[in-house]
Amino acid sequence: MGISMKILVTGARGFVGKNLCAQLNNIKDGKAKCYGNLTISEVYEYDIDSTPEQLDAWCKDCNFVFNLAGVNRPQDPKEFMEGNFGFASILLRALKKYKNNCPVMISSSIQATLAGRFGTSEYGKSKKAGEELMFQYGEETGAKVLVYRFPNLYGKWCRPNYNSAVATFCYNIANDLPIQVNDPAVDMELLYIDDLVEEMICALKGEEHHCDFDGVDTIFTPEGRYCAVPITHHVKLGEIVDLLHQFAEMPQTLMIPEIPADSFAKRLYSTYLSYLPKEKAIFDLKMNCDARGSFTELVHTLNCGQVSINISKPGITKGEHWHHTKWEQFIVVSGHGLIQLRKEGTSEVLNYEVSGDKIQSVIMLPGYTHNIINLSDTDDLITVMYCNEIFNPEKPDTFFDKVVKE
Repeated sequence: MGISMKILVTGARGFVGKNLCAQLNNIKDGKAKCYGNLTISEVYEYDIDSTPEQLDAWCKDCNFVFNLAGVNRPQDPKEFMEGNFGFASILLRALKKYKNNCPVMISSSIQATLAGRFGTSEYGKSKKAGEELMFQYGEETGAKVLVYRFPNLYGKWCRPNYNSAVATFCYNIANDLPIQVNDPAVDMELLYIDDLVEEMICALKGEEHHCDFDGVDTIFTPEGRYCAVPITHHVKLGEIVDLLHQFAEMPQTLMIPEIPADSFAKRLYSTYLSYLPKEKAIFDLKMNCDARGSFTELVHTLNCGQVSINISKPGITKGEHWHHTKWEQFIVVSGHGLIQLRKEGTSEVLNYEVSGDKIQSVIMLPGYTHNIINLSDTDDLITVMYCNEIFNPEKPDTFFDKVVKE
């Protein structure tokens, strides 16, 4: 882009504004280096306690405006129009005053379609009025105008019991409070905050995604009048609640739910965790202790096994067994040990001397009996153990046989 940008964000302390400003400041401070040659010199954060003089000065100086200011839950519906349409008018007047024709993004809502169940929405009407004001401004000044209609938003720092069902459910379930689900079959279109912020940075770079609307449905087209975030998820309310209850049970089950890389579940789990109270960010694990040391399971996964921590007292040998199909990886992170393997039916022993001073992973091969020996006379041997399946006492696939025959 060639210049160091000065960016004005209105509504900077709201849910979207807080997340957007955090990433813009990361770019400004050189902490986020994944955006090519985009450089930012200033992030002007306007919110309710900012002064008219600050808004005036920032409108004169900025190279891009994210207008996220607005009213969501007024006591009087008339305040929708005052808060959403009224502030946009003030902002655009200030930009006109200084002939600052920089690009302006405005956050609208899918309710501005005034389609389907949104046909009588006072909030939607105020957002629609703000959109038309913005388009008119673009025609008058030649400024680039980007109008985004957001669906339901969720993610960290979203205020519960306000205007996000997901935030409310996450907060309540994390804090053992009741939730109310009127219709589990309701389908919700959900937009995750990090996906939204990535699109905002695309817009900053001139790489926004355009669309039109067929009722409430987003139709992506390069010539579209509106803009939209390309990644959303359609999820039923009941599915969201079921996932959240799985997340809440994790300290008891140790089961990490399936969270594929680009899935809704992954985004929802991060959101849920952000609402955990202090006392739930720590939980006890069951240490299986005996005279030899301890063995503690850390996490289970549905399809990829489990991770555990093994502690061996000085001079202790553990293991001395083999598996038909199950395989493991042993990673010594502290202490000095010897891992031995011997293929069943043979006499050759494979010896691997390991230490926490050099982190290495040793694979326990199927069909090989194996052990792990603490070589120290004074220090515990601490080993991270990965196994490709969760231990099943009904079918343990574990058979005792000493590695070194006497």
